[in-house]
Formats: sequence, C-alpha cells, structure tokens
Amino acid sequence: MEDKAKEETKGAQGEQFSMGIHPYHIIMALVLFGITAMFLATTVAYMYTRFQHGLPKLAVPNVFLFNTIVLLGSSFCLQWAVNSYKKDSTEDYKTALLSTVILSFLFLIAQFYGWKQLFDQDIFINSDNAASYLYLVSALHFAHVIAGLPFLLQFYLSARKKMIEPVSVLVYFTDPLKRLRLKMITWYWHFLDALWIYLIVFFFINAYI
Repeated sequence: MEDKAKEETKGAQGEQFSMGIHPYHIIMALVLFGITAMFLATTVAYMYTRFQHGLPKLAVPNVFLFNTIVLLGSSFCLQWAVNSYKKDSTEDYKTALLSTVILSFLFLIAQFYGWKQLFDQDIFINSDNAASYLYLVSALHFAHVIAGLPFLLQFYLSARKKMIEPVSVLVYFTDPLKRLRLKMITWYWHFLDALWIYLIVFFFINAYI
C-alpha cells in the first residue's frame, strides 16, 4: 500500500511540476550567470593589469591543489546524496549529506591555510596588484561556499529530524519542493566546483607565462 501511494504521489507531483519552469530554476540560472560574469570579468581584468603593467608572476599555494580534491570530493558526496534520494536510501542519503558538509568545512579551513602560506612568503593583499587579485578571487569563492553551507546544513539536520519512521521517511522522499531544492543546491555546488577548477588552472598557467 505504501509503495502504491508513493507512486501515485510522485506521479501527481511530477505532473504538477511539469506544467512549466519553476521560479527556482530562473533564480538559480540568474545567480549562476551573475557569478560567472563576475569571475570572468575579474580574471580578464587581472590578465589586462598584469601584462599592461608588467606585474611579476605569482605562485599559487600548493594547498589550493589539495582544496581542489576536497571540493571535488564534496561534489561527489552531494551527487551521492541525490542518487540516494532517488533510490529512497535513507542511511546513504544522510551519510552523503554529512560527508558533504564535513568536506566543505575542510575546504574552508584549508583555504585559511593557503592564505597563511602566502603571508609566510610576505605576499599580502597590498603587496601588488597580482596578489590583490589572487586574494580577491579566492575570497569571493570562499564567500560563495559559505553562502551555500547553511542550505547543506539545513538538508542534513532536516533529514536527521524527519527521517525516523517509515511514514515520515515516505513524506520526506515524496516532497516535490524538497526534491527541487536539493537539485538547486546540487547545481550550485557543482558550479562552485567547476569555478574553482577554472580559477586554479587560470592562476597556475599565469604562474608560468
């Protein structure tokens, strides 16, 4: 009976959301477009400033490479959570969300260590324009990760609170709004992952040209 009710609920909700584009999709598209434009403009400005004024090469801290692996891991875990949600796998879903949160905090901590490495090399935000751009870009990305963390935490805490008995689990997994929000945060997190890789590749190339 539960399986039949669940299928009927999912079908009805699927029809409801197939009527058109949900406002969340539009909002997320605008957010991602705005972030992309901002970072592209910043990196182009860095290239122009560097070659126009002959700025020195700037070595990127090695911990930033470690952070790339951490961020990739967090994206993998969040995708694991999405797949577990689709399979109604309660324990895997909660474990995947918790892993995503832990790796995200690890990324933030390692980012502070990366800035400390720059400080130890006497490279400060006001040392030159090249250093200023590196601090600015990494700090902006740091801020966008922090902006997404409350949503990840909310998903995890909500799962721990509501996924206790079969009925509450059924309600949780058949909530169309929750499914949509999970998809939005997943898009956002994968985007931050791709953006970080772009920034790392960009600055490492600039360190050798």
